[in-house]
Amino acid sequence: MSHRAALLLFSLVLLPPARAQNTEVKKVPTPYTSPASGSEMYAAYCASCHGVKGLGDGPVAEHLKIPVPDLTLLSKQNKGAYPGVHVTQVIRGEVGAKAHGSQDMPVWGPVFLNLNNRQEAAVHMRVSNLTKYIGTLQAR
Repeated sequence: MSHRAALLLFSLVLLPPARAQNTEVKKVPTPYTSPASGSEMYAAYCASCHGVKGLGDGPVAEHLKIPVPDLTLLSKQNKGAYPGVHVTQVIRGEVGAKAHGSQDMPVWGPVFLNLNNRQEAAVHMRVSNLTKYIGTLQAR
């Protein structure tokens, strides 16, 4: 199975809104990634919807009701400044983003908490490094 196919399969199981309504969601273990690697976490948790380059063109995107945001435009849409605090809050599920109003995007804070034996310091590291990595995807 190709990496892309495996990512698609994982995403379809992980994202309840991408599935038919009134079906029971199976709990699937989240693959472990290094908390220190924003790119590894992005590939494992985000690229299936947002695409490898953050353009919103991942293999699951077409199955969602709300268009997946192009993450490369976050700075442009924020007067040239990368909104890192907001990105962190969206990842953690502390605030909703316009495109995430339907909760199509998984809230990663609780997932990361479970992945790291409820160690908040590790969750903070994960979210911080993922936020920084998304910052590197910004259009120039």
